[in-house]
Amino acid sequence: MARLADYFVLVAFGPHPRGSGEGQGQILQRFPEKDWEDNPFPQGIELFCQPSGWQLCPERNPPTFFVAVLTDINSERHYCACLTFWEPAEPTQEAVCLEDAAGREEEADEGGSGRLSPGTSGPPGQLFAPKTLVLVSRLDHVEVFRNSLGLIYTIHVEGLNVGLETVVGNLLTCIIPLAGGSQLDSVEDGVRTISLGAGDRQVIQTPLTDSLPISRCSVALLFRQLGITNVLSLFCAALTEHKVLFLSRSYQRLSDACRGLLALLFPLRYSFTYVPILPAQLLEVLSTPTPFIIGVNAAFQAETQELLDVIVADLDGGTVTVPECVHIPPLPEPLQSQTHSVLSMVLDPELELADLAFPTPTTPSSSLKMQDKELRAVFLRLFAQLLQGYRWCLHMVRIHPEPVIRFHKAAFLGQRGLVEDDFLMKVLEGMAFAGFVSERGVPYRPTDLFDELVAHEVARMRADESHPQRVLRHVKELAEQLYKNENPYPAVAMHKVQRPGEASHLRRAPRPFPRLDEGMVQWIVDQATAKMQGAPPAVKAERRTTVPSGPPMTAILERSSGLHGNSARRLEVVRNCISYVFEGKMLEAKKLLPAVLRALKGRAARRCLAQELHLHVQQNRAVLDHQQFDFVVRMMNCCLQDCTSLDEHGIAAALLPLVTAFCRKLSPGVTQFAYSCVQEHVVWSTPQFWEAMFYGDVQTHIRALYLEPAEDRDPSQGWEEPAEGERSALDVASEQRRLWPMLSREKQQELVQKEESTVFSQAIHYANRMSYLLLPLDSSKSRLLRERAGLGDLESASNSLVTSSMAGSVAESYDTESGFEDAETCDVAGAVVRFINRFVDKVCTESGVTSDHLKGLHVMVPDIVQMHIETLEAVHRESKRLPPIQKPKLLRPHLLPGEECVLDGLRVYLLPDGREEGSGGSGGGPAVLPAEGAVFLTTYRVIFTGMPTDPLVGEQVVVRSFPVAALTKEKRISVLTPVDQIPQDGLHLRSCTFQLLKMAFDEEVGSEKAELFRKQLHKLRYPLDIRSTFAFTLGSGHMPGRPPRATKDKGPSLRTLSRNLVKNAKKTMGRQHVTRKKYNPPSYEHRGQPPEDQEDAISVSEELEPGTLTPASALKPSDRMTMSSLVERACCRDYQRLGLGTLSSSLSRAKSEPFRISPVNRMYAICRSYPGLLIVPQSVQDNALQRVSRCYRQNRFPVVCWRSGRSKAVLLRSGGLHGKGVVGLFKAQNTPSPGQSQADSSSLEQEKYLQAVVSSMPRYADASGRNTLSGFSSAHMGGHVPSPRARVTTLSNPMAASASRRTAPRGKWGSVRASGRSGGLSGDVGSRLAGRDMLGPPQANGAPPDPGFLRPQRAALYIIGDKAQLKGVRPDPLQQWELVPIEVFEARQVKTSFKKLLKACVPGCQALESGPTSFLRSLEDSEWLTQIHKLLQVSVLVVELLDSGSSVLVSLEDGWDITTQVVSLVQLLSDPFYRTLEGFRLLVEKEWLSFGHRFSHRGAHTLAGQSSGFTPVFLQFLDCVHQVHLQFPMEFEFSPFYLKFLGYHHVSRRFRTFLLDSDYERIEQGLLYEEKGERKGPQACRSVWEYVDRLSKRTPVFYNYMYAPEDTEVLRPYSNVSNLKVWDFYTEETLAQGPPYDWELAQVSPEPPEEERPDGGAPQSRRRVVWPCYDSRPRAQPDAISRLLEELQRLETELGRPPERWKDNWDRVKAAQRLEGRPDGRGTPSSLLVSSVPHHRRSLGVYLQEGPVGSTLSLSLDSDQSSGSTTSSSRQAARRSTSTLYSQFQTAESENRSYEGTLYKKGAFMKPWKARWFVLDKTKHQLRYYDHRMDTECKGVIDLAEVEAVVSGTPTMGAPKTVDEKAFFDVKTTRRVYNFCAQDVPSAQQWVDQIQSCLSDA
Repeated sequence: MARLADYFVLVAFGPHPRGSGEGQGQILQRFPEKDWEDNPFPQGIELFCQPSGWQLCPERNPPTFFVAVLTDINSERHYCACLTFWEPAEPTQEAVCLEDAAGREEEADEGGSGRLSPGTSGPPGQLFAPKTLVLVSRLDHVEVFRNSLGLIYTIHVEGLNVGLETVVGNLLTCIIPLAGGSQLDSVEDGVRTISLGAGDRQVIQTPLTDSLPISRCSVALLFRQLGITNVLSLFCAALTEHKVLFLSRSYQRLSDACRGLLALLFPLRYSFTYVPILPAQLLEVLSTPTPFIIGVNAAFQAETQELLDVIVADLDGGTVTVPECVHIPPLPEPLQSQTHSVLSMVLDPELELADLAFPTPTTPSSSLKMQDKELRAVFLRLFAQLLQGYRWCLHMVRIHPEPVIRFHKAAFLGQRGLVEDDFLMKVLEGMAFAGFVSERGVPYRPTDLFDELVAHEVARMRADESHPQRVLRHVKELAEQLYKNENPYPAVAMHKVQRPGEASHLRRAPRPFPRLDEGMVQWIVDQATAKMQGAPPAVKAERRTTVPSGPPMTAILERSSGLHGNSARRLEVVRNCISYVFEGKMLEAKKLLPAVLRALKGRAARRCLAQELHLHVQQNRAVLDHQQFDFVVRMMNCCLQDCTSLDEHGIAAALLPLVTAFCRKLSPGVTQFAYSCVQEHVVWSTPQFWEAMFYGDVQTHIRALYLEPAEDRDPSQGWEEPAEGERSALDVASEQRRLWPMLSREKQQELVQKEESTVFSQAIHYANRMSYLLLPLDSSKSRLLRERAGLGDLESASNSLVTSSMAGSVAESYDTESGFEDAETCDVAGAVVRFINRFVDKVCTESGVTSDHLKGLHVMVPDIVQMHIETLEAVHRESKRLPPIQKPKLLRPHLLPGEECVLDGLRVYLLPDGREEGSGGSGGGPAVLPAEGAVFLTTYRVIFTGMPTDPLVGEQVVVRSFPVAALTKEKRISVLTPVDQIPQDGLHLRSCTFQLLKMAFDEEVGSEKAELFRKQLHKLRYPLDIRSTFAFTLGSGHMPGRPPRATKDKGPSLRTLSRNLVKNAKKTMGRQHVTRKKYNPPSYEHRGQPPEDQEDAISVSEELEPGTLTPASALKPSDRMTMSSLVERACCRDYQRLGLGTLSSSLSRAKSEPFRISPVNRMYAICRSYPGLLIVPQSVQDNALQRVSRCYRQNRFPVVCWRSGRSKAVLLRSGGLHGKGVVGLFKAQNTPSPGQSQADSSSLEQEKYLQAVVSSMPRYADASGRNTLSGFSSAHMGGHVPSPRARVTTLSNPMAASASRRTAPRGKWGSVRASGRSGGLSGDVGSRLAGRDMLGPPQANGAPPDPGFLRPQRAALYIIGDKAQLKGVRPDPLQQWELVPIEVFEARQVKTSFKKLLKACVPGCQALESGPTSFLRSLEDSEWLTQIHKLLQVSVLVVELLDSGSSVLVSLEDGWDITTQVVSLVQLLSDPFYRTLEGFRLLVEKEWLSFGHRFSHRGAHTLAGQSSGFTPVFLQFLDCVHQVHLQFPMEFEFSPFYLKFLGYHHVSRRFRTFLLDSDYERIEQGLLYEEKGERKGPQACRSVWEYVDRLSKRTPVFYNYMYAPEDTEVLRPYSNVSNLKVWDFYTEETLAQGPPYDWELAQVSPEPPEEERPDGGAPQSRRRVVWPCYDSRPRAQPDAISRLLEELQRLETELGRPPERWKDNWDRVKAAQRLEGRPDGRGTPSSLLVSSVPHHRRSLGVYLQEGPVGSTLSLSLDSDQSSGSTTSSSRQAARRSTSTLYSQFQTAESENRSYEGTLYKKGAFMKPWKARWFVLDKTKHQLRYYDHRMDTECKGVIDLAEVEAVVSGTPTMGAPKTVDEKAFFDVKTTRRVYNFCAQDVPSAQQWVDQIQSCLSDA
């Protein structure tokens, strides 16, 4: 029985002590005046009576009622029912309040309760003061409190004739029964009718079960106010210990909401701060760091705004606000969705019927009270599903004197399959769950609804999951029980309580609330107390039972473990392997081991392993031999590697007894146990694991204490499930608790003693076990402490209670250290002792071990550890004597000439990453990764070489490497070694050549070595200076083998040139540039010869008359030399080819040419990033260019870079515009001529310049006199309608504008040749570009509809500019150019996109979802193909414009990234020359190198560029070329491999070609001339082009056999993303050799075919296994033509004749094909018949006849039309074809040398004299020359058939000084004059005679 009310209090308004306008509450009276002994009076009640503060009001408010909840220090809740009414204020109160009237009004405005209109009662100035009646109780009977206080108020207001003292006295003495009415004898005991002596009657029903909360309607109201999702959020937030704040204007609603939320949490109890109504004065409580559930009046919402980590639920607005920093974990699926749907069925039953055609008559929805119980039932079911089987994870640590119970969290999570679940993890770690375990874990206690549900209904709930109606039925059944608990006797609920009349509060009260007579009330209370003492004490009869455990656990959601689902077959493999090990069949075991290690990824196989190993342990010991021991340890390590620190699947727990059982004898008396080899796992250093293990073992032993011997089992088998019919520890404990009261005191003491000694002995046992697993074998090494997470941060890892034992003092010194970073000073034994002491402290304190025992343990622990260390020393000493396991020999990598090792091999494991290749995967083949080997760091590359760890794969060498310069990401990782499963440090290296090295260092590699490797790698990746890169350091030690010739007068002038050049450039450029080194260009002998095929025969002036290029004498000597070097450059050669102007002084300028070559930038003074010679309009003076350049970014003003041979339109490039300039020009408002509007001279110059460009073009004779591109108004540009002739075209969305590619009258779409030539030009670029296609729908693939696209009236010049830069442009009607603004991406977007592309193509780890979808998704996310699409789209647009006769200026960004990409692509698509090998080289040299693409900056080649990162602009261009190559395979002379080769080497820093940012920088570094062919020894290629030339002579790897161009063809590729393919450069990999782009390395001889191996009598076969995941398929299986050429070479070698070059053979075969094709009347080549029969020699090349078993092969060879090509490449071909009958042999010895010797030869125009070795060949009728006598490669040929005369010559500038004039002679050919000089006059005469005789012989 209990008191209904403890205290009755009267609180009134009183003045504030500090005199502020606000008042405060004062307790007028309280009854009883003395505190009850069992329940002291709660403090601070005054604050809670008026939570918003005590204030006077101008009108009389109606009475209010609410219940506040106070929690005392013992966590007891006190319910304070407050009824407040208003009385006229007394004068003193008014005076107080009037002191600060303004303040009062403000407060009143914010106010608490609702106000009536002022003046309804009392005189005009009357104020009213609040007064509150408070009832304090520990029972929660809200309605009774409301009625009782209401009755007291009614008596006062209505003036009833009843004594208030009597009513209050009766209220305080009213006694009601506690919960459990059903267990009492009669209804009268469960239901109490009370009367307070005023003619009233109330019925109080106590709930049946004390533990179930009372909710009335609060849960239903909460759902109505906030909705399902919000309430679920709050539910999860409260469970996971977040702060929850309710806001409402109603206090009662706040109380109800908090009560409802608490009711939902049942069976867990909320144990943090719980204040349903928080007074205003205590708002700072909200800043508390602990979780809480608090309600606050909505008036104080502003004060809650700055709370950062509080979830705010606004009950009035129905919202829940979760701050960004708070993450509320949701319920695990499928429970979240199931709960949601059941809640919606309960709250909105009509939802199911809403869609029915014939809805059934609706059943009336439940009453609010019933709905409340149904909602609670849903959550009760939810908890039963969540915590199902929790009793199987309880550990009974002690039974007597009090039960001590621990919960095995890891096992619970593991068996439920919810280890990863954030929500359940947090719930189990929370305080509420700890309370749940201690309260409900007890095995013998009263049970309630939840116990029944979790034990017996789980199966039903699982079966009902898919049947909503059955779920609903179950919910309603539970709701009935909950309702019955609250209202056990609904029939007797009859109340009769007087209430005040309507609006009684407005009537003038007769008097204030009277002061009650304390004595009278006290007398009534005393009377009742005396009566109670006489009565027998009411004992609550509890019906205690054994709590049912229910069925064992099942996973919430059966998750198949995918790849490692353990089939019976896998478990069979594990069992077989173990039996082989113990039977000594080691070879069989070795074969099975890899399969076993793979199977052990699965849980069942790991359990199976533990069970199988248990069978081989007798008497706790199993002695093995060395091999068996190694096998067992490896399998154990593999098992443990996947164990988390929680060990949720009990694997480590199962292996723990085994690691102390398996051992091997090292020597007499020295035994090594398995534990010394399996220590490196994080689980051993996790305190929670040891605690769970300890409690589990204690439970087993305590259970054994009380079982009969027959029932007991071997405790080591404790990890198995108990068999049927056996009693669990909980059952035993329940029985013991039931018997406990009946035992004698002695017996009780004895049991307590036994249990304590059991716990104590287990503690000693575990101290031993822990020392076994924590002390390393070599205790001198402290690496264990550094590398194992556990011991370093034990404080954070353990959730131990701090106890006041001596461990505290032991640990003090430890606490002051910062982890165990310092290897030398830390002490292994000390750390282990501290770890064990902490563990012992915690478990013994929790298990109730006496302090004496605990002290004894603390003394023993250091001795145990010390003893174990001594044992280990012997073991360590002996184990070192064992023969070491043979580690594989380190394989040395093959290095390039000049490449040196920086760090010798560090032993590492190469681990598989996210690509399938290494692991077999879809490509097929075995798993060659993980591989064991070494990583080498050289000056050029990072190289891994090794062999697969899987012995079944075989002895395959695995190579993975990449250039150091390509490294983009390096990060440390911690990984497990594949063999021993030991955690090791590792590195993760990713390169922009699409390689990834994921390595784990072997244990022999110390962290110092690993750190050194990282430092050296970083130093090589980012050298301080470009001169420190591999390309510069390579071969820098030796000079060429020819003696230098003294040339006194040339040197100074060249040096002067260099100095002046740099000085002038510095003067004129604003950008600062630091010269690190003074540059002395090499002397003439070392310069000048173009590499390989660029013989002197193709001189610069070939296309022009011999004299046109000679600079005028006006140039100063140093300038002349500048000119001579500049004329050599690629740009100039190309300008000559295109006929783009002449280089002459401004005085003698040829007026006929529209353009000229201007040397204005020869000193790089105008624009440092441009080449020295530029093409500008003829009419523009050089001095004007300086002013024009100021209008453009980086001074990159518009220059011509290409001219169409057919339409004569030109392509110009420049940087983007500055603010002034054309944009400013166009912004001029309505001016008749631009000249008047612009004062700025540079803008005028710029306008003139563009005008000059326009006038240099073929004239347009349009009828309209003007031309236009865009047909649609572009008002969106400037906000006005432009005049008819003003034009701005917009490419607003390149993505959408798939129709921006047009069918022009000539050219190709895709790889289909254009069949018909379409007619006239019509259409509209602007609207096309903007995606508004006016000509009908485009064809598939993004090709436009068929009619041509441009109207006859076109602008003379289109300026393609950046849309952002041209915003608001107002075009001027007088201009003849038109703007095409487009949106382009920036370099940083390319960088970001590339990073994502790298991750997609070379993922660092396995994707979560297998299959191609994840790759495609990440590829799409990278947006790489979208950028390629935009580039191709813009390029095709420019091609169309040029082809239609309009010129185009590309003016984007700074003019060196996207501009370069676009102009290069345009030239490639428009001009077939650039699709040859020579042309493509010229294109790259001209547009990328000379025009200053910033290779060093974009490639982050030096330390300075490290921050900017790698931006692959050039790679993106190559990708675009690759896309075009795919669509037009017959149009390119070079193969796709050539593009990959350039893609690899433009970042590799092997060659100097792509190293610097501009020609200016190359001159400064002394590279510009050197590249031109200063030839070092044959091994050191400085230039990538030189390397390509050399390689091309030896192998056709760069050549495209399908090359059959149509000379006039303009290509128009499809550019839709759907037409683009991912470049295989990004995805392919060959693990056999590494990247194939360093040809010398790729050619290292492979293993000999089987026939050459000397294995006696083995069948000879030439078959070879090719693994797609390992070998290079193209190398293993070359294409047919390469195969034939190889075969040809082999046959020639066999016949003893020198092999011919492949190109000569190929050219001859093509020529023969052409001749044979003609008689058939076809121009196409006939098929080439091939076979391996002996071949017949023909006059025109080799022709192979079809043999008996021949194969036919059709080749696309050149058709006849292509021979009419005018490009220089075809001229070269023609020149080569003159010697078709005499192929050039490779070896010098076999050549015909009629006469030979040294001659000086003058190079082509402006080139120096050079000594060469000349050979006169009378057989082949040619004069060949070589670099020196021993050179085998011919550098050039003069065909004697072309010689017209041999005459004496005269010395020219730069000729050798010491030679007689008569030693000079000239050889005139039909094409040019060659100048020679012999060493003396006789030898000159000898040469002339020899040549003459050769000519006369012919």
